[in-house]
Amino acid sequence: MANDGTTAATDGTATGSGDTARSLELLWGGGERPSRGPKPGLTLDRIVTAAVAVADAEGLSAVSMRRLSTELGTGTMSLYRYVPGKAELLDLMLDRVLGEPLPAPVEEAAEAAGTDATGPGAPDWRAAVDTMARSYLDNLRRHPWLLKINQARTVLGPSALRGLELALGGLRGMGLRDPELIGVIITVNSFVEGLARTQADAAEAVRQTGLSDEEFWDRQRPYLERAMLSGAYPMMATMAEDTFSADFDHFEFGLRRLIAGFEALVRERAEAATTA
Repeated sequence: MANDGTTAATDGTATGSGDTARSLELLWGGGERPSRGPKPGLTLDRIVTAAVAVADAEGLSAVSMRRLSTELGTGTMSLYRYVPGKAELLDLMLDRVLGEPLPAPVEEAAEAAGTDATGPGAPDWRAAVDTMARSYLDNLRRHPWLLKINQARTVLGPSALRGLELALGGLRGMGLRDPELIGVIITVNSFVEGLARTQADAAEAVRQTGLSDEEFWDRQRPYLERAMLSGAYPMMATMAEDTFSADFDHFEFGLRRLIAGFEALVRERAEAATTA
């Protein structure tokens, strides 16, 4: 058991699975290194930066205290003077990547929301949703290991809270209740994660099998063609040839439909307010 009573993950793939109190100290600046012992020049920032770089290049499984000591040119035990272990390090890594600079539209919308969130000069929440989705997709592509993490109990640091603050500011013009604004963020993030995971799984399948997508489907083609001619699958047999084309942008299609759905809700609430 960890010091806070939670079960510590041995593989470090669940946030909040280590010593939560220690993670919070490190995230919020209360856990600086001791004055004696570690190699001069070694800092918590350098450790987290190296861990993110290794995870980006080789996956989260490649991140270990021994590997980081090699990358940083120091003894393994020196690292433990800064961070207790991989579970706590994961909390810091997550806050680091969540704190990467957000695109200007999100920043501008959040700042504008501080004045008049619903009037004529209100920020365009549609642009905020659009930018939020695209920036999150970019983040997952830069750091595909994020898709492997269980974030059910994320230890919130300053960067994560700042990102949430900016997202909420950009959406304030929707005029929805607070739980619904969080629902918008969860809906958008879940949509993006689903597509990103599908893309990442496809790339992983190519690496594992050595077969391209074209080669994989070509092997199935004779069987699928016979199945379509059998009459057992009438709906699929009549679908257009480009139905499963890689040229169709599922991200754009889904994002536009999400925004249209949110627009309908916002319009419904506005109409209800005027008739009340």
